[in-house]
Amino acid sequence: MSTHGIKDVTFGLVDANGKLLTSDAGVGTNGIYLVDGDAKGATTATVSGLEAAGTVAYANDEAKRVSNGQAQPEVALEFLDIDFDELQKLKGYIHDVANGGWTRQLPKPHVAMLLHFRSYTNIDMYEGFANGQLIETGSSHATDNNAETDANTALTYQALTPADNKIFNGEPYKIWMSQDTGFDKAKMLAEVFGGYSATTGVKMPGK
Repeated sequence: MSTHGIKDVTFGLVDANGKLLTSDAGVGTNGIYLVDGDAKGATTATVSGLEAAGTVAYANDEAKRVSNGQAQPEVALEFLDIDFDELQKLKGYIHDVANGGWTRQLPKPHVAMLLHFRSYTNIDMYEGFANGQLIETGSSHATDNNAETDANTALTYQALTPADNKIFNGEPYKIWMSQDTGFDKAKMLAEVFGGYSATTGVKMPGK
């Protein structure tokens, strides 16, 4: 199945039990941050590591069995721009109120993420990760001249097993198609983002 475009990326912070963090402990509105707005949004989201080739075991001169290891999804993300404060919280940086700076703190926070894109027939599709870490390995800066030199935000998301092992069948990744029987966006959001529920005025992914 082939797809096109990227509609949006949404993040949330969850606790060690997979429950969504809200208020000052969380991000965005009511605990989720949809990366959108003036000059903000995702340009690419490349998912790898969903499955690895199995290890074949032989007996009697024949291939008899294949053992399959756990999935290790990783997502390479690029944003045209993303809110500075929200990004620092997603990376696990803490704010120094004395001078306004941000520094890394370990352990890193549990980050849930939902990717939204479309099939070639414009059916909404989603890839969800209920637990993981978001890292920014470096930054790039170059001089402006007669043309502006831009450096988009590049991040890596490392998916982990859901903190709540009752969801996703214990796997780090789940995919949805909006035309599937039983698809329910509200239930999908609640599963990915640890009990999230919409409130009036909250912009939902895909709206």
